[in-house]
Amino acid sequence: MRKIISLAIVALILVSCSDNLTDLNKNPKSAQVVEGQTLFSNALKNMTNTMNSTSVNLNVFKLYAQYWNETTYLDEANYDLTGRAIPDNFWGSVYRDVLKDLDESAKLIAADGALTADIKANQLAIIEVWTVYSYSQLVVIFGDIPYSEALDFSNTTPKYDDALTIYKDLLVRLNAATTSMKTGADSFADADILFGGDVSKWKKFANSLKLRMGLILADVDAALAKSTIEANYAGAITSNADNALFMYLDSPPNTNPLWVDLVQSGRQDYVGANTFIDALNAVSDPRRAAYFEEVTAGGYVGGVYGLQSPYNANSHVGDAMHQPDFPGNLFDAAEYHFILAEASARGFNVGGTAAGHYTAGITASMEFWGVAAADIATYLAQPSVDYATATGTYKQKIGYQKWFASYLKGLEAWTDWRRLDFPTLNVPPAANTPTPVRFTYPVREQNLNKAQYDAASTAVGGDVVTTKLFFDKF
Repeated sequence: MRKIISLAIVALILVSCSDNLTDLNKNPKSAQVVEGQTLFSNALKNMTNTMNSTSVNLNVFKLYAQYWNETTYLDEANYDLTGRAIPDNFWGSVYRDVLKDLDESAKLIAADGALTADIKANQLAIIEVWTVYSYSQLVVIFGDIPYSEALDFSNTTPKYDDALTIYKDLLVRLNAATTSMKTGADSFADADILFGGDVSKWKKFANSLKLRMGLILADVDAALAKSTIEANYAGAITSNADNALFMYLDSPPNTNPLWVDLVQSGRQDYVGANTFIDALNAVSDPRRAAYFEEVTAGGYVGGVYGLQSPYNANSHVGDAMHQPDFPGNLFDAAEYHFILAEASARGFNVGGTAAGHYTAGITASMEFWGVAAADIATYLAQPSVDYATATGTYKQKIGYQKWFASYLKGLEAWTDWRRLDFPTLNVPPAANTPTPVRFTYPVREQNLNKAQYDAASTAVGGDVVTTKLFFDKF
């Protein structure tokens, strides 16, 4: 009997120790199970941060659009992509921190039996919209990318799919997502940190994204571009009241990444680039007062792009961008009208005229930045601005004014330059290469997925920054 009791005590001690040891591996302050809605919020914030950042390790598109210039360290302004592994960082940020979270979020929500059918449909549709947005950015940056075999942890060597094929499939997915949305039902509520669960706003954003994507296809599949834009322009973001703005907070860790890079870092790495500021000065653009600070009374000076530009001798980035809660702009009414201006110039039926939408795009941008109505009218009356008398083809006219209005949206501006060949960008005197028209693939892909990397490099025409992507035809 004594032996039986002793064995029972030993067993009880072992079970107790086992439970205690297991508990030691748990953080009592952290959730043990991640909800699909939380993963969606995380992916939403991570992608928005990536697109708004100006970190030289991640997002160099404000430099590539020649909005800004570097003051001291000039590698990125001179198109060095490898020194800081920028392609690796951007690729990893989107695939790992955005797309995989969205993938897992969709799986968890699809399996959630507590959700009503309409709420589940809306949540899955919104996830799909953000997935399309994220993939579409990767495609216009790299070209062919892993897509059909991506996000599967069991497949460490996914193939690269053809960029144009991906892009067309993304449009199919986007159309299906908007069709499945139930605008009278709820979605993510507070977990949606972009639109607060408002399905109608997500639908407008999705339709706006279709317009942007349609224009990307204009020189490669004009019929699809035309049908896409004509079918969706009426349901897109048309006024500044509907702009897709990510509202950052005024305290870390939820501040705008611009504030982190410009203020919290304590650094003075950027000033306006002479390419952009000289062009603004040539037409006395009243947005200068919002975009930059004057060096002297009435004077805006840009640093020579690609050369060292002393911080105190050149115009600093405007005060609005130094605020922690400055919103991140994903799509706005100005972009909408410039898309329709170009679509109209190409012969698409989008209501109004190229000149009318061009003027509306300038007006929407200036109103967004707080320019007075009288100053807008004076600006528009200039022969060098008025659509009827401005210099060049529609590509030049729209290219310059859309560049002015796309300030801070560096990737969109760089992509427009690749499509339209306007504005004319300066050639940095010490550039490592000509102005890039794509990112090279990550080094880790060359090392860890070599066979698929080699196939993709051949397919796109060479893994170099001068290889034009499918939409860059001229």
